[in-house]
Amino acid sequence: MKTQSPLIILLFLCCCQFSFAQYTEVINSNRPGVSQSAFAVGTNVAQLELGAFTVKEEHTPLNYEVSGYGINFAVRYGLLFEQLEILVNGEYQNDTFTNLNSNPSSEDPRANFRNFTLGAKYLVYDPYKNAEEEKPNLYSYHANRQFKWKSLIPAVAVYAGANFDTKDNPYTAFGIEGFSPKIMVATQNNFAGGWVFVTNFIKDRIGTDQSDFQYILTLTHSFSPQWVIFGETQGIKSDFYADNLLRFGGAYLWSKDFQLDANITFNTKDTPSVFSLAFGASYRLDFHKDKKIDNGGDAKDEAKRQANKRRNKQNDFDN
Repeated sequence: MKTQSPLIILLFLCCCQFSFAQYTEVINSNRPGVSQSAFAVGTNVAQLELGAFTVKEEHTPLNYEVSGYGINFAVRYGLLFEQLEILVNGEYQNDTFTNLNSNPSSEDPRANFRNFTLGAKYLVYDPYKNAEEEKPNLYSYHANRQFKWKSLIPAVAVYAGANFDTKDNPYTAFGIEGFSPKIMVATQNNFAGGWVFVTNFIKDRIGTDQSDFQYILTLTHSFSPQWVIFGETQGIKSDFYADNLLRFGGAYLWSKDFQLDANITFNTKDTPSVFSLAFGASYRLDFHKDKKIDNGGDAKDEAKRQANKRRNKQNDFDN
């Protein structure tokens, strides 16, 4: 395999670290975790993030088991502004609920969307925007990996959307159906050395009997231009369901527009215990074009300055 130039690798890592505020040359996916980054995909970029997962739950006190599979997806599109994207998120599950209390045990096949949401996310604050001091140092690899106090200030985005739940959904509380609001605040810190820390604080299904609060904390590390690993914790709190999930995995950048990923999810309790394996991919259709900046006035001014300079030189020569 041909060895990459150290300068090319340095430039790639610097672009990944310092250019999140705008369109990026490589795909910017929320996978393999479930948190959302603070940054959008870029105007006129359409992106599909798709995954398949296994389901295995065991509830010791209530003596039941759940096993099956599912798919989750996100469709993202950058609209109007670099800071804005619209999203469609969903998770469909097909499983078998086995009641071990009966003899023989009874099985109940189930299938439906655990969630289906349409929303929009907007980047309200970017600490790296127009920050001259945050540009990469092309002459020092170590300088670009040093800790910077400003990296403690996160980028901040807000999200607003609407859930849609069908009637008699086995994955929601009794009586939940129709539309309900969802809001979120997302933050993102980009640290030196390829470390990124993302937080999501979510209020979901607002105004229903299943209104819950969630937090997601995700730490990602890129140790090469192609490979990324991550760890994540997701807390869920509601009267219907509460849990603290742990998630670990990684992703591989196949090309600038295509990414593969895998992760495992589990918890540390038995009400119920949870274990899941997931595999996924992200692909983008890139129609982004940089906005043209009208520098006509500056060009005219520069032309006048050059003409005046030539005229002054000619006057000096004549004198």
